[in-house]
Amino acid sequence: MEIDREDGRTPNQLRPLACSRNILHRPHGSASWSQGDTKVLAAVYGPKAGTKKNENAEKACFEVIWKPKTGQIGKVEKEYEMIMKRTIQSICVLTVNPNTTTSVIIQVVHDDGSLLPCAINAACAALVDAGIPMKHLAVAICCCLADNGYLVLDPNKLEEKKMTAFAYLVFPNTTLSVLPEGSSVGEGEPVEHGIITSVTHGVMSVDDYFLCVENGRAATASLSAFFRKNFQQSSSKVG
Repeated sequence: MEIDREDGRTPNQLRPLACSRNILHRPHGSASWSQGDTKVLAAVYGPKAGTKKNENAEKACFEVIWKPKTGQIGKVEKEYEMIMKRTIQSICVLTVNPNTTTSVIIQVVHDDGSLLPCAINAACAALVDAGIPMKHLAVAICCCLADNGYLVLDPNKLEEKKMTAFAYLVFPNTTLSVLPEGSSVGEGEPVEHGIITSVTHGVMSVDDYFLCVENGRAATASLSAFFRKNFQQSSSKVG
């Protein structure tokens, strides 16, 4: 028995992707990212001299500021900021610009599900646009578990409300690297098939979690291909 999705997608099918970079003039880098009707803008400012309080001055520091579409930032948004900061710090080279702070501003344009993975993808594109040294890109995906036991990827808002549990997964895209020429990375890179970030909500079995990881990793191939195509097109326009 196959699960029916109201938009006609198969369980592992992602919504249509769209990404544009260098869309804002004031930031050092910017990008918009959308999956279906979920759309996020990301802006990067920096690196600026000096680090935030309690940060290691011998390394580059990052801060993430989340701006919801309406209203004030709450507990969920604060959690998103923390998850994104840790993800960004793990994929960026922190020794190239020590004692600096780079700010990543996330503006939610519309939330129709899978918001955090969309924001992470937008932030990666904006970091590339800003020329921030990175070990590799990251690709993020949401995998949900329905009460009937079926798994679906990239849920929309309506699907999210019906799910019993879900996992936000971030995988390294090791085929793309944005490093200064001649530099080497000695900070313990994740293995090619590792996971950068894993956040779960709700209750799922260990078997279901590993199935989420398996399906999520398989879906990142299309995300990675989309990133490559988008960046190649941008490079050809510049050239």
